[in-house]
Amino acid sequence: MQSENEIFALVDVNNCYVSCERVFNPALNDRPTIVLSNNDGCAVARSQEAKDLGIKMGVPVFQIKELIKQHNIQVLSSNFSLYGEMSKRFMELLGDYVAPGDQEVYSIDECFLKLTAYEHLFDLTVYAQDMRAKAWRWLGLPCCIGIGRSKTEAKIANHLAKKNKFFNGVCNLAHMDPCSTETLLAQVDVSEVWGVGRQNCKKLNTMGVQSVLDLINANPKEIKKQFSIVMEKTVLELQGLSCIDLSDDTVAKKQIISSRSYGNPVYEMDDIKASVRLYVARAVKRMREDGSICKMIGVYIQTSRFDKSERYSPYIVVQMHEHTDD
Repeated sequence: MQSENEIFALVDVNNCYVSCERVFNPALNDRPTIVLSNNDGCAVARSQEAKDLGIKMGVPVFQIKELIKQHNIQVLSSNFSLYGEMSKRFMELLGDYVAPGDQEVYSIDECFLKLTAYEHLFDLTVYAQDMRAKAWRWLGLPCCIGIGRSKTEAKIANHLAKKNKFFNGVCNLAHMDPCSTETLLAQVDVSEVWGVGRQNCKKLNTMGVQSVLDLINANPKEIKKQFSIVMEKTVLELQGLSCIDLSDDTVAKKQIISSRSYGNPVYEMDDIKASVRLYVARAVKRMREDGSICKMIGVYIQTSRFDKSERYSPYIVVQMHEHTDD
């Protein structure tokens, strides 16, 4: 369904995990900080200071040991209970600004708000600044807000708000002067568009589409021929035509994966068995929370991809007699 005259906002916590940690440990403020994955193997969150040092998302921590030591980077284990609770409070705060049907929690640190009904009641930029101020004042969480005529445009607006300090955290593309909008979007790589993956980006580049503005100026029907109806909707959304409404339906998962890597080499079978039991229990817990049942469970173990010696990656499947959550 396509609709004109819609207004959406995307609210996103800046460097979410690190920001949550800083609420309870102000000594981390202004210091390069990274948060590691469950097994303390890879960096899954980075402060802006850490990003400025060149630390990439998902980099194994052993590869940046010298950088950590050289710049005294603060390294933290993840605390997902804390992040989940802070996310819950953040989403509840945002929910006070819109009716229940006008909010979509997109991820632990991102939320879409439909502001169409509020456009004639408030200056939406001022309204969004009030959200930011309250999130900082009440929760200590910094956030940026992008406003657009579609969810895809709101996503791009959020990116601009993060990258350009003169927006003071809020970029409203829905009410921006068109010339200013074009100037900004001409400087943003097309890879930043929501839903444009790496392979699509390469193909777009070969077609002469380098920037977001290039994609906006593309013919939606031609894009559909070259890619898919999904990419056509992306172009239409960037052109200001809303094709993707808010979603409040949680689709039950067809597959649940509980996967971790070890921080250190493991040699004892009992240790492996204990890990398998733990990860199965976690997967089943998530399945029960979905109200689902299953009839098959698979277990795989593999050697580290950084180990250049002989690779080992067995995979077994166990079929149950009937669907169960036991």
